[in-house]
Amino acid sequence: MTDDRAALESMIAADVRAMNVESDQIGRHFAGRHDVAANDFRALLHIMVAETAGSPLTAGDLRKRMGMSGAAITYLVERMISSGHVLRESDPTDRRKVILRVADHGMDVARGFFTPLAEQTSAALARLSDADLRAAHRTFTALIEAMHEFRAQLDATTG
Repeated sequence: MTDDRAALESMIAADVRAMNVESDQIGRHFAGRHDVAANDFRALLHIMVAETAGSPLTAGDLRKRMGMSGAAITYLVERMISSGHVLRESDPTDRRKVILRVADHGMDVARGFFTPLAEQTSAALARLSDADLRAAHRTFTALIEAMHEFRAQLDATTG
C-alpha cells in the first residue's frame, strides 16, 4: 500500500468516526426534545434501518442488536408502542412472527426533526458531481459491508 493510499484510508476512517460522533450528538438532541430515552432513539433507528432495508425486526432481533436482556427490550418496546413511535404487526410472510414497524406518529416526529438536516445535506451534496456521489456511495457500501462482517465475527465469538 502506498503512503498516499494509507493516508486516504486513514482520512476516510477519521471521517466515519466524526460522522458517528455527530450522529450521536444529533440523536441525543432528538431524544431530549422528544422526551425519549437514548436507547429508545437507538431502537427507533434500528427498526427504521431494518424496515428500509426490507428486513423488519422482531423484538428478539432488536434485543440482539441492542445487546439488552429480554425483559429490558420488552419494556422498551412497550414504552415505544405506548408513546406512538412503534407498532407491532404480523409478518406478512409468516403470520406466526410479529415484527416491529415505525408508526406514523414516529415517522412524523422523525420527519419534523430531521427535515432541516435533510435540506442541509441536500445543499451540501449539490456541490458535488454525480460521479463523486456514486464514488461516495460505493465507498460507504464497502465500509458498511466491512463493519457488518466485523460485527458478525464479534457476534460469533461472544456468548
